[in-house]
Amino acid sequence: MTTTQADLTPELVVDFDIYDPSVTMPVDRMQEKAAELAAIGPIVWSTTHGGHWLVTSYEHVHAILRDPETFSSHPNNLVDAGQGKFLPIELDPPEHTSYRQALQPLFSPNRMKVLEPRIREIVIELITSFQADGKVEFVEKFAHELPTQVFLALMGWPLEDAALFTDATEVALNGRPGETPEQAAESRTKAAYEMFGYFMKVIAERRAAIASGDAAAEDVTNAIIDTEITDSEGVQRPLTDDELARMFFLLLIAGLHTTQGSLAWMMLHLSQNTEERDKLIDDPGAVPAAVEEILRYEAAIAMGRRATTDATIGDITVRAGDQLLLLLCAANRDEGEFDEPGSLDVERTPNRHLTFGSGPHRCIGSHLARLMLKIAAEELHQRIPDYRLDPEDPPVVLPSQVRGFARLSLLFTPVG
Repeated sequence: MTTTQADLTPELVVDFDIYDPSVTMPVDRMQEKAAELAAIGPIVWSTTHGGHWLVTSYEHVHAILRDPETFSSHPNNLVDAGQGKFLPIELDPPEHTSYRQALQPLFSPNRMKVLEPRIREIVIELITSFQADGKVEFVEKFAHELPTQVFLALMGWPLEDAALFTDATEVALNGRPGETPEQAAESRTKAAYEMFGYFMKVIAERRAAIASGDAAAEDVTNAIIDTEITDSEGVQRPLTDDELARMFFLLLIAGLHTTQGSLAWMMLHLSQNTEERDKLIDDPGAVPAAVEEILRYEAAIAMGRRATTDATIGDITVRAGDQLLLLLCAANRDEGEFDEPGSLDVERTPNRHLTFGSGPHRCIGSHLARLMLKIAAEELHQRIPDYRLDPEDPPVVLPSQVRGFARLSLLFTPVG
């Protein structure tokens, strides 16, 4: 039997909902709410989404992420877009291991290094498109565009489909602005099915090209289609069309929205911490450490886990079947792990943040995300260094397990 509110003392019970628009709008208060939860205890119980645990401490989040036997990664999400399991993130070892080993070489540091010149070209092209204007809606013109174009280049898919991906993935994650929870659930499901339709078309075309010997492109799509995995029955076999579509869906969601969120958080926080920003402007060599600090300071993701057996976290007993939500943004500001965790320090070292997770499900795209953030930080701070928030158009942050921006308007000195 899973935990219910009746099993708990009142001080452990909260009504926090990570999808509640009042958490981020009109002003983002996520870090404030996470700190309130952490002050109650390292693990508390939320009554929302059928009831689930919220874990805020670095120690406990780190331990849970590294124990997939006790804490399954399925389901990862509190809400369901009707897409079934995300592959391979919602598989547990040993089944997950085969998928992971197949994908790992496609996102290796060496492969990312080959992509670096193209990523820098895209970054410069995007900045050039707005640098003479003295203002930019950063999400639309840069934060969405950069990871989308890099993803399409990586996968070998048409660049003109970028708008489709931006819109559909946004709706699949968050629904449409102003919708009721029921309407948002319907919108998420519809958007997910649209994406699956696209993926199935790509898969059919690529399979036909491979069969006819016309598959010249050596991109990630062909490599994944050619991949064999060892399934839960111990049988080595190619991926099915359905499995491929679910894998593409995860790569798309994880690749686009986490990076766009981190890009926007970078610009927001550095515009509000100009002494820290000046260190990047004065010394581009400071950028890699600054990227790690941005990732620590504002982790966009909250990861879901499910207890497979009764277990003890601190002095709390969770029961088999209980759902947990790991608030990485709280773990990354745990005073037990980081000195002055509420301060942005671009020179912080060491910086063992958990933004990319830990254990067997640690983000496979972390090298690519770091590379995009590094190049973007280098070029943006050399080309439009005095950017600031537009007081007439305040930021709009969307509540979700992948917390990102709907808008981030910036002003800066025009560059002719």
